[in-house]
Amino acid sequence: MIIGNVAFYGATSGEAYIHGIAGARFCVRNSGANVVVEAVGDHGCEYMTGGRVVVLGHVGRNFAAGMSGGIAYLVDRARQSEKLCNLEMVSLTALADHAEIEFVKDMIFRHAELTGSRRATEIILAWDQFVANIVRVLPNDYRRVIEEAAVAHV
Repeated sequence: MIIGNVAFYGATSGEAYIHGIAGARFCVRNSGANVVVEAVGDHGCEYMTGGRVVVLGHVGRNFAAGMSGGIAYLVDRARQSEKLCNLEMVSLTALADHAEIEFVKDMIFRHAELTGSRRATEIILAWDQFVANIVRVLPNDYRRVIEEAAVAHV
């Protein structure tokens, strides 16, 4: 554990790269920060309303409970996301949009560059293999807002 419980509680902006495991309730009520972390404890991204979070490894139970905005990306080689996420308000999908894939790749690359993370470096070097294991955690209401905005701009 390198960063304690409730880190980034209520974060409104900025970015952070955590080379280690975060405690419970990581990024709770995050409303705008972009964060990369190696792994998180229980209740990660609870009540999140904005921002982006990339988790390169394990997530604890009840991930994304009450999450109404923002997006989390889980590198899930063990296929545990569905079991560990609270699916009441979110859906789990694969990455499909090219711009979003590049955004996630850039966040992971920056994490590797700034922290020296072996895990992030491994992911970047074998990107084509890892990208298929990245699960997007997207709040259902937020998805509808994004879809409506896309239709309005057409």
